[in-house]
Amino acid sequence: MSVTYRINVFGFLAHPELTKTQPDAPANFGSLDQQAGLLWVKRNIAAFGGDPDNITIAGQSAGGGSVLSQMAAPSNKGLFRRAIIESAMIRSPYMGGGMSVPATLERAEQNGVAFFDMLGVKTLAEARALDAVYIKHKYAEFANSHLRFFTVRDDIFNVGDPLELYCEGKCATVDVMAGNTQDEFRSFIRAGSEGELREKAKSLFGEKADAFLSQPEAAATDGRGNYAFVSGIEVTARALFERAYEAGFPTKRYYYCFDVPMPGSDNPGSFHSSDLWFFFETLAKCHRPFTGKYYDLARQMCNYWCNFIKCGDPNGPDIDGSDMVRWDEYTPETKAGVRFTPDGVVEECGESEFMRILVDKVKGEL
Repeated sequence: MSVTYRINVFGFLAHPELTKTQPDAPANFGSLDQQAGLLWVKRNIAAFGGDPDNITIAGQSAGGGSVLSQMAAPSNKGLFRRAIIESAMIRSPYMGGGMSVPATLERAEQNGVAFFDMLGVKTLAEARALDAVYIKHKYAEFANSHLRFFTVRDDIFNVGDPLELYCEGKCATVDVMAGNTQDEFRSFIRAGSEGELREKAKSLFGEKADAFLSQPEAAATDGRGNYAFVSGIEVTARALFERAYEAGFPTKRYYYCFDVPMPGSDNPGSFHSSDLWFFFETLAKCHRPFTGKYYDLARQMCNYWCNFIKCGDPNGPDIDGSDMVRWDEYTPETKAGVRFTPDGVVEECGESEFMRILVDKVKGEL
């Protein structure tokens, strides 16, 4: 089941007048739409043959951020059993903050006042009298120079950064599958020279700077002054899973990397959202020249996904009855996961020293 919900200004506007007139729900209307859909499923799914005690919520990109928000909402505890978070556990090991950190209600209200100024209105009633298409176009203009409207810390639906709450055990206690595509949202250090790279490494890693710089991945560059490329999502997922394991949270955690360069003359790599054609087995709806091996991989990825939804374990047989490649839980000891490649599924364990340095840094910051 999918849920329609309000987005951007229609779903996440905050304004002092809204807070005053409806203090029980001053913001996060899009998130509340999602929650209403979840509550509907909880109440009604048994009538369709479903199990209200075996619900999984899933999302990709902004949808994955929504999953994190729903996991962290105090009012959602007990409503679902599992979560799939694709391309959304975003932290950069080289920069502070992150896209999933909600703005304070006060900051979001100030942003709302600025938007009303752009609309040329002063009151909520005046804003509501405007045409929705006009508001949409003005928001697109507004977003070019202002903070976009996202989840707000209103201390009602949202009580903090979902990633930090996950580490603290203040999220829903659910099994999690999470991962990323190989080429999306790469984090890097911008430096004009190797000397500048060294100075920035000292600032970022302190006494571990030499260890970081000794790794070949740190010196790798694209020739345009960008060094040490890494998937911030992979680093963050590993860091979160380790924090949860070390805290003794009684849930399962599975990590994946989608490393399938998309076929086509543009050679686009494994870009953001390219994994969705595979998880949903919709390759035939795409214009790209997929051949048999891609369809085999898509079938297996969908199998893993469905198995996890059904029983919390992605493993099981393929269509011919043979076992698929084993996908073990991620723990600090195994550091296990799977890599989806054009040649099939590859089981992975362990990690490079470069990755370990970055994971430890993000763990220390969460």
